Amino acid sequence: MFTAKDELLKGVLNEIDDDELQLPDFQRSWVWENSRIVGLLASLTLGYPIGTIMLLKSGEQYKFKCRSIKGDKDLEKKPLRMLLDGQQRMTSCFLALKNKDAVKTKTSTGKAIKRYYYISIEKALKTTIDREDAIVSVDENKQQTTDMGRKVLLDLSTEELEFKEKMVPLNLCSDFNEINHWRSKYQKYYKFDPKISEEYQEFDEKVIQTILNYKIPVIELENTTPKEAVCQVFEKVNQGGVPLTVFELLTATYASDNYDLRKDWEVIQEGSEKDTEFGKARVGFKDIPNLKDVDKNSFLIAVTLYHSYLNDEVISCKRKDILNLKLEDYKKCRENVLDGYERANKFLIGQKIFSSDYIPYGNQMAPLVVICALQKDFNNETIKNKIAKWYWCGVLGELYGSSTESRIANDVPQVIKWIKESGEEPKTITDCSFNTLRLFGLQTKSSAAYKGLMALILKEHCKDFIDGETMDVTVYLDENSDIHHVFPQEYCKNKGYDKRYWNSIVNKTPLFSSTNRFIGGVAPSEYIKTIIKKKKIAENTLDINLSSHMLNPVYLKNDNFDDFITDRATKLLNLIEKATGKKIADRGSEEVKKEFNKEL
Repeated sequence: MFTAKDELLKGVLNEIDDDELQLPDFQRSWVWENSRIVGLLASLTLGYPIGTIMLLKSGEQYKFKCRSIKGDKDLEKKPLRMLLDGQQRMTSCFLALKNKDAVKTKTSTGKAIKRYYYISIEKALKTTIDREDAIVSVDENKQQTTDMGRKVLLDLSTEELEFKEKMVPLNLCSDFNEINHWRSKYQKYYKFDPKISEEYQEFDEKVIQTILNYKIPVIELENTTPKEAVCQVFEKVNQGGVPLTVFELLTATYASDNYDLRKDWEVIQEGSEKDTEFGKARVGFKDIPNLKDVDKNSFLIAVTLYHSYLNDEVISCKRKDILNLKLEDYKKCRENVLDGYERANKFLIGQKIFSSDYIPYGNQMAPLVVICALQKDFNNETIKNKIAKWYWCGVLGELYGSSTESRIANDVPQVIKWIKESGEEPKTITDCSFNTLRLFGLQTKSSAAYKGLMALILKEHCKDFIDGETMDVTVYLDENSDIHHVFPQEYCKNKGYDKRYWNSIVNKTPLFSSTNRFIGGVAPSEYIKTIIKKKKIAENTLDINLSSHMLNPVYLKNDNFDDFITDRATKLLNLIEKATGKKIADRGSEEVKKEFNKEL
């Protein structure tokens, strides 16, 4: 699968110069700043290790679109090898040691600059001087200046000035003939002074020969290496950079057939008013609240699931399956999967999930999308009810929390078969269970079941306390709604109530932000009186609004916290059973009786 060996750095740089070694298109741009280049050159000239690089042989399945490490445009030559890891180091080495133009880099603050790099003969030979201090970078005019460029501190703009300052251009040092030619003129400038020649000879032995004979460890992957292995290896060795994703690898693969997957994804995200080369006009994901956080790798998972189901293959969405997705198959599935996303969004809105912030499990989206894509008769209530039962069992059973690849793969065929044949229920439904006391563990939006229960409360057509508007999608988003305490947090703290109760979902409900500000931190009995008085709301109307949230107005008016908690917990359990179609087995257990002093 791979070989490991040392190669001469100058040979690698020659390959870059001849475009035999190139960058696959998924690699990011070169970004190193001036100080890091100086540090790298210091290590090289001392013969210190600068790390291993990883290369991939071209050919076979690896016919990626590539680009020159030199930065050349319109490159047509096919590479012999591709640089997987070590881009920053090798680009810096090439530009500083072989390229004859000023290196486009940046300062530590990000300001764009151009630099040439030199090494001082005298400083390099003094062991008391740090090697980085012997490396000098000058601007594109080969000068160091101060006072906004008005005062020149160092001028190397001609060879004679280089000789005078005893500064060797590092961009000659990786080529034996070029540096020897410079050496001849240098010695001639000093009229072949024996001391100068002796000094340079020592410099040549300690620095120039170190560069010319420098070897770098190279791991070379064969072009028969599985793509998923390339992804994984890249991920392990490139931890300091951006991980190589399946999307990036497919982008490079498809680019060899002149298909721009990255541009396609931009169209999916941004949307288009007219049909494009990629597909029909659609609203972009970024403008759909439930889809704005869908990422490109999740989209590829959905496409892969859809394709494998249609082709009667073993349903799977592992990295290797996505990487084996052929361009022709991607093109065939793309539009139908996007239809699936549109239907999934409508389904989520119907379940009163209005924004990606409140989607319980992001990784449950892929099977939901594929199931929706495969159901052409999506308006059929029986079908939608079955999808909803499966969905809520996944959410409230908290089954999509981790290690979900096998569940995702199983859910698609099992749900579709259940819908078509009305036979055995999917495993996600049979696996679902809910523990009553789990209610008190649902404290924040980080929990899928927490988000799910809030959606179920909205699904019961709950109304805002004050204006009585049903909290549907447009109103919910327009009013900047969120989840808030019923017995206010400050009030509960002052009363010394157990945080496990008052901060749990049992004591929370969705409200307009304006209503929550009106409630403040006082007892429910007080804010109810204030609402009735200041907002001129009839008491029975407010009771209806409160009850729509499954809140008992009597307990709130009497500030009866204990009975409120028991009553609301009971109603939430009923809601869970309604959504999942499954009984909660421990509602009458001794543990529950001890907690609530009664069965729920």
